[in-house]
Amino acid sequence: MAKSQVTFNKIEKEKKRLKKREDKQKKKDARKAEAKENPQGIQFAYVDYNGNLTDTPPDPSMKIKVEADSIEIGIPKKEIGDDEPTAKEGKVSFFDTSKGFGFILDSINQEKYFVHVSGLLQPIAENDRVTYELERGQKGMNAVRVKKI
Repeated sequence: MAKSQVTFNKIEKEKKRLKKREDKQKKKDARKAEAKENPQGIQFAYVDYNGNLTDTPPDPSMKIKVEADSIEIGIPKKEIGDDEPTAKEGKVSFFDTSKGFGFILDSINQEKYFVHVSGLLQPIAENDRVTYELERGQKGMNAVRVKKI
């Protein structure tokens, strides 16, 4: 006759399965006992005018009527006149015309921004005062639409 196929691993798995079932039953019994002790069921939580949770209902006299049409869903589109001027001023700290790139030092916060020849509106050289706008590039902010002052 063949030996029984019950191995140590199978016995351990069966023990774990039975323990899990027993724990689940204990939790179920504990929830039933708690429900008998506290028959009120779900307690209510209210949100006050500052956004905090409270157990007292809000004052109905302070209720504000809001028109459904006034609620904007999403981000409103920018209008043409909404843009604030984004042109910045700076000084060309380095520019290599043979390679076609350089750096501009911002006059306000002293940060350096990369500039490529494709972002120039007119030719520039080192130590020129320029105006520019910033755009996000692959490795950080790049100066574009660069003009001499």
